Amino acid sequence: MVDGDEMAVVVAARQLRDGMRCFVGIGLPSVAANLARATHAPNCVLIYEAGTIGAKPTKLPLSIGDSELAETADSVVSIPEIFNYWLQPGRIDVGFLGAAQIDRFGNLNSTVIGSYQSPKVRLPGAGGAPEIAASCGQVIVVMRQSVRSFVPRVDFISSVGYLDGGDSRQRLGCRGAGPTCVVTDLGVLRPVPGTNELMLEETYQGISLDEVCQATGWPLRVAEDLKVADPPTPREAAVLRLLGFK
Repeated sequence: MVDGDEMAVVVAARQLRDGMRCFVGIGLPSVAANLARATHAPNCVLIYEAGTIGAKPTKLPLSIGDSELAETADSVVSIPEIFNYWLQPGRIDVGFLGAAQIDRFGNLNSTVIGSYQSPKVRLPGAGGAPEIAASCGQVIVVMRQSVRSFVPRVDFISSVGYLDGGDSRQRLGCRGAGPTCVVTDLGVLRPVPGTNELMLEETYQGISLDEVCQATGWPLRVAEDLKVADPPTPREAAVLRLLGFK
């Protein structure tokens, strides 16, 4: 059976097209973006929140402020320029996000577990994710799937998905299309046109439908033509090793 994290990275990378401007986070999203740039999308422009545009790291960065990002970037600009000029006017095609919680309409929580006034857990916070979720052309979410993370309703909406479904996002006035793809260590979910409720469209070799449903905190919708994603190619696997992934 293929490793779930490796499949998530590979499948997320395959969502990127050559030439895309991509806002990248640290962790699995960064692995996926750098894998895409090193394989099928060499002209993908990687943008990190600290101000690096066109970063080309040879190893996975440890943080958005990793010195190699600045050393290999086409340009380094201020954080206000990243957000005010590049992100908010809609100049970035796709943003990668993760979170502690996601619900069936793609809303993300990185703020608290429990009530905001008296939380069970205080999380690190959303950083630039709210602006990414609202303004990027589309959002790809990459996270591990469990009933703790895939909940019926997030405890706090840090980054907007489709709110209550339907046209809620459009009525809020968000520029971007929202989370068009959610990639996990168990499969791939996408919003159903019209309702925008997440639906399972792909699983991985060795992962059963029952396993995915048990790791989801709501009755999961499943595509009639449920697919099994192709495993990593030899080239994808080799590049991941070169990048230092696992």
